[in-house]
Amino acid sequence: MPERPRRLRRTPALRALTREVHLSPAHFIYPLFIHELPDESPIASMPGVSRHSIDGAVAQAREALRLGVPSVILFGIPDHKDAHGSGAYAEDGIIQRATRAIKAAVPEITVMADTCLCEYTDHGHCGPLCEVPGQSGAEAWTVDNDRSLELLALTAVSQARAGADVVAPSAMMDGQVGAIRAALDAAGFSDIPIMSYAVKYASAYYGPFRDAAGSTPSVGNRATYQMDPAGGHREALREARLDAEQGADTLMVKPALAYLDVVRLLRDHFDLPLVVYNVSGEYSLVKAAAQLGFMDERRTVLENLTAMRRAGADSIITYHALDAARWLTQDVLQEDAMRPVSAPDMEPETQTVTPTQDTVPENGA
Repeated sequence: MPERPRRLRRTPALRALTREVHLSPAHFIYPLFIHELPDESPIASMPGVSRHSIDGAVAQAREALRLGVPSVILFGIPDHKDAHGSGAYAEDGIIQRATRAIKAAVPEITVMADTCLCEYTDHGHCGPLCEVPGQSGAEAWTVDNDRSLELLALTAVSQARAGADVVAPSAMMDGQVGAIRAALDAAGFSDIPIMSYAVKYASAYYGPFRDAAGSTPSVGNRATYQMDPAGGHREALREARLDAEQGADTLMVKPALAYLDVVRLLRDHFDLPLVVYNVSGEYSLVKAAAQLGFMDERRTVLENLTAMRRAGADSIITYHALDAARWLTQDVLQEDAMRPVSAPDMEPETQTVTPTQDTVPENGA
């Protein structure tokens, strides 16, 4: 038999030698929910994830950096919301204060600020609403695109002024990247990059996030501005192209797992860095299955994250970031048969993952 692919799978060293996809904590961006309360508040629909105080967020950022995760992305939960989401661009807003605190305490970490209004509006949409003539019920209201651009620009400048290293517009308003780029440049922040949620779908996978942030729309839905899951590749390329032309420094696909074909599409058509968002619903599905004993959490998480990298993602926003970083640095991904058996009263020796060790799940069905 002239070809035997199994030859190169025979040992961990051979598998590592021929591996094309690598996963490390440096690929992760850790999302943090930050609220005004002094204590952390667990999120029922996202086991293991909490809303943090500013001090708690600082501690989380410090732990992320210790584990080799270089970036956090911040989502604010204000104690006051209004029709225009004014808390998003307030100089003393929750994200602005959290950014200052994190950068003061952990200056080495990259702080990314989610640039949107949905967490701050009392109706849960990503910008102020306006009436649609001739419509009634849920269709009688839509987001005012151009007014939203003004507020998103104010938000981005406020976040940059507070010390954010990256702003990340996620509202899916037409022209948002161009408006934000112009505002940042005019305010003297021409060096602040824009990580654009370029290809963001109107997805059911966002449910736990909306629970966490209190951002479920009170009227209508986001289908008039987020993308149709059945929209296809042409629409994805168009959205990404428009953001790239307007000055996006990084493109994003959200969600990740159900749209890996789109990740590959963008990787093949654009040379900008590409981020994927391993969203709340994807996270909670794995956590729930693991809690029920249906799946091995560690292997499933790392297989999912590896798939995102294989599809073309340079970085991954994931709620699994700290757990995955610990698993990788503790080298718990080796096959069971390759692990030394420890005495019951001994802790297994930890070591850093090297290129000769397996870093993807093994022994799968």
